[in-house]
Order: sequence, then structure tokens, then C-alpha cells
Amino acid sequence: MSRSWERLLEEVARERYARLLARAALLVPTRSDAEDLVQDALVATFTGRARFTTAAEAEQYVRRAIVTRSVDRARTAAAERRALERRGAWPVAEDELAPTGLDHDVVAALQTLSARQRACVVLRHVDDLSVEQTASALGLSAGAVKRYTSDGAARLQAALGTRVDDEDTVPVELMSTPEVRRD
Repeated sequence: MSRSWERLLEEVARERYARLLARAALLVPTRSDAEDLVQDALVATFTGRARFTTAAEAEQYVRRAIVTRSVDRARTAAAERRALERRGAWPVAEDELAPTGLDHDVVAALQTLSARQRACVVLRHVDDLSVEQTASALGLSAGAVKRYTSDGAARLQAALGTRVDDEDTVPVELMSTPEVRRD
């Protein structure tokens, strides 16, 4: 014989799932996220010690659980983003990452920049993206990209003991090459 909560779960899932899914879709960006949210809310509601006797009462518990779970997910995502930003600011051990094409002094100086400055400088000057492309990739405004890039480049120049001339040119010395004999 089935327990009363099992009967209520079946009734809520069968008759009220569409409404619950519509409610969840207002809180998350995709349908699959909404489906996951409803599933989590159903599990949380019916595995808890809530005492309800009708499907309407159970639905109200599930609705509250949907909202609670969506807030929890947003908080978790924000905490994960903050943790990743903090982790991005940590110096990287040399054996952990072997950058190619950049001098170790430049890599070390890049590690002293904030996460956004470093991202802007790398995307603009190493990956050679435009301001607009960098802004799109990082979800920033073009003005913010320009500011982070400028500040980051200034900090890099200070750390490396370099400076850029007003004409924004870099002196190049030609190397003598041995003459090639053509026989």
C-alpha cells in the first residue's frame, strides 16, 4: 500500500508540473535549468518532514522550494565566481604553467595585476583582440576595457622598468646578417 506522500507526489507531478515548470522558468535562464530546479524542489519537499494533506498544500511547498533553490544556486554561482577571481590572482608555480612566447619577467609582472587588468592586457596585447572584442569576451563596456588595459599596461611598465615614447614607437635595431653566397 502506498504512503500518503507518494500519492501526493504523483498527483503534484502529474497535474501541476507544467505550472511549477513555468514558475521555475521565470527564475532561471534555460528550460533545462527550470526542469532541474523543479526536480530539486520536488525532492526537497517530499524528502523533508513537511506535513501537508492536499496537493494544493504540497504545491505551495514546492513553489517555495523552487524560489529557495534558485536563490541558493545564484549565491553558489556568485561564490564560485568570487573564488575563481581570487584564484586567478594567485601566483602560478612555474612547473604548473609553462607560458610560450613571453619572457618569464613579463609573466611574473602579469601575475601582479588584478584579474580584470590581466585579462584585458592579455586579450588586447597577446591575443591581439580589438577593444570591442575584448569587451564582448569579458562582458565589460569598451570604456572599462580601455581603462583596465591602460592601468594594467602602466603597472606592467613600472614593474618591468620600461616606458613607451610619446610617439608610441619602439626602437628597432637591425642585426647584420651574413651574406648568402649564390653559386
